[in-house]
Amino acid sequence: MPDDQQLTARGAATRRRIIDVATREFAEHGLAGARIERVVASARTNKAQLYAYFGSKEGLFDAIFSGSLERIVNVVPIDATDLADWAVRLYDEYLRRPDLIRLATWARLERRPTGHLVEDADRLDDGKLRAIAEAQAAGLVRAGDPFDLMAVVIAMSMAWSPVSNVYAATAEEPAATHDRRRALLRDSVRRAVAPDPTP
Repeated sequence: MPDDQQLTARGAATRRRIIDVATREFAEHGLAGARIERVVASARTNKAQLYAYFGSKEGLFDAIFSGSLERIVNVVPIDATDLADWAVRLYDEYLRRPDLIRLATWARLERRPTGHLVEDADRLDDGKLRAIAEAQAAGLVRAGDPFDLMAVVIAMSMAWSPVSNVYAATAEEPAATHDRRRALLRDSVRRAVAPDPTP
């Protein structure tokens, strides 16, 4: 399937419109509920063009989901020496892009109900896990499986995310409310990952 570098300017713009529209469609309706007819109508293209770029509805979802994971990794890079700050930055990214969390939830519900969320989890997580292991070796982070520590921090960062079963926050809420949550999140993560005191 062609990427933007292999396309003409017009083709790249069409592909980008499809991705933008389909991201909203999949985030709202999931893979099963999304309708290609709505995507092509809103993207001002046709099914033949969409399938030429992505192969299938599933291929389109996979391209969008993969891109959303890459965005999280690139926009919110881990700092294992300050996992509390990383959690807060993740919280802020969920406020900016709630659709990315919804996509991940649909992927969990419809594609991979157990195990790793993506097949190439090692590639996506390798840098983060290595950073956590290095912080552990330096005595900055508690002992334990780096993957489990990462999972706990991410879960804490999602406490008020669009998929929370308690309360889903929005960017429109008062700044003071977000500041209060950030402070609680930062303190809670710091306590959770603090190295064990030496006896």
